[in-house]
Amino acid sequence: MTGRHPLDLPELRPLWSAVHDRLSTGRPVSRVRSGPLDDAGREALADLLGLDRLPGAEPTIPLAGLDRAVLEVCGRTVRDVVAAIVGPVHDRAADRERKTGQRDALWGWLAGHDVVTAQPVLLEWVGHLRANGLVDGSPDRTRGLLTAALTVLHALPADGEPLPVLAARLLDGDSHALDDGTRLSSLVLRALAVLYGTDMPDAAEGRRALWSRAGVADDELSATVLAVGLRPGGEGPVAAISRICAASGHPVSLTLAQLRSPGECTGPAGPVHITENPSVLALALRRFGRHCPPLVCTSGWPNTAVIHLLRRLADDGASLRYHGDFDGEGIRIAAHVMAKAGAVPWRMAADDYRAAVPRVPSGPDPGRLTPAPWDRALVDSMAELRTAVVEEVVADLLLDDLAEYRHAP
Repeated sequence: MTGRHPLDLPELRPLWSAVHDRLSTGRPVSRVRSGPLDDAGREALADLLGLDRLPGAEPTIPLAGLDRAVLEVCGRTVRDVVAAIVGPVHDRAADRERKTGQRDALWGWLAGHDVVTAQPVLLEWVGHLRANGLVDGSPDRTRGLLTAALTVLHALPADGEPLPVLAARLLDGDSHALDDGTRLSSLVLRALAVLYGTDMPDAAEGRRALWSRAGVADDELSATVLAVGLRPGGEGPVAAISRICAASGHPVSLTLAQLRSPGECTGPAGPVHITENPSVLALALRRFGRHCPPLVCTSGWPNTAVIHLLRRLADDGASLRYHGDFDGEGIRIAAHVMAKAGAVPWRMAADDYRAAVPRVPSGPDPGRLTPAPWDRALVDSMAELRTAVVEEVVADLLLDDLAEYRHAP
C-alpha cells in the first residue's frame, strides 16, 4: 500500500484490527472491545478520543464516539479508515448465507437429478455426500465431480468395457479418471454400493468386483440371460438358437458374447414381459410349452447380458413390461430395470400389492424400503403392511396375463 494513512500508527493497530473484525461480522456494531494496548497505545487512543485520562489496557469503545473522532482527524468514517489500514471490510454473515445457499442449491440439484430420481435409493448416496460436505469446500469443484459421477452412473451397467476405456469414452478422453483411489472412482463406487445394497468395499479386490457387477470388463461368457418364447427374425445364430428353443418349449440361455455378435437378428414388435425370478419362467414353460410368449428373466439384479438383451429388444420395437418381488430389494431392482432398459411396470402398483398381501398373511418383512418412482403410494403401502410378496405368490395372475399373448403357430 502506498501513502500511509495518518492513523496507521503501530500503537493503534490492535484497535483497528478489533474494529475491522467486528465490522466484518455483518451484524450491527455499537461497541468494540480493543486490546490489549500497551502504554503507547493507551496514550494514542486517549489523544484520538480526547480523553482526560488514559483508558484501560482492554477498553470497550462506543463506535459512534470513535467514528466522530476519526471524522475530525481525517474526514473519513471508521469503516473507511480500517479498510485503508487493515484491508477490505467483509460481511461474514452475508458470506455464510451465500455459501449456505450455494450448498443447498447443489444438494437440491443432485437430489433432483434424473439419475437419482429414476432410482430413489440413490438418495441415500446423496445424504452421505451431503453429510461429508463439499470437496475442498468448493461448490463448483463438488458439482464438477458429481456431474462426472452422474455421467458414469447413467451409462452403467457398461457393456463389458475395461474401466480405462469406459473412462476415456465418457470423461473427455481421460482414461485414468476412474483409476482406483481417485475421488471420482470412490464417488461412483459408493453409489453402486448403495444401489446394490452392499458395503463400500475397502480392498481393491472388492472394488473390482463391484465394477464387474456394474458391467465393467464383464466376462462375456459367464454373463448370461435366460429367456423363453423369443422368436426373433433373421438368420443369425442368436435368432436361430432362440427360435429352435422356443419352438421346442425350452428356455434359451444367451451369453453376452452372443448378444454382442448376434448376426442377423430382429426382435419381436409386440410386448416382452420380464420377471425377476427363474421360477416364474419355469411355471410359464410348464403352462404354455412351445406356445409360451416372450419372457425374459433378470435372475435378481440384472447383469450386463440382461440389460443388453432388453435394450436390443426395445430398440427393435418391443414394449417391455416388468414384474418383480414386492420387497425392498425387488423395488430397487424394478427401478433399475425401468431406468436402464425403458421397461414399464406390470402389476407393480400399490393396488396390486394390497390385493396380494392377503395371500401371505404371515409373510416376511419387506426389509429396507426406498421409493418406487412409478407409484409413490406403493412403498407407503408396504411400510404400512410390512409384508413382502414374492412373485411366486402371484404367479397365477402373471400367467393369466401372459395367456393373452401366447404364441399360436
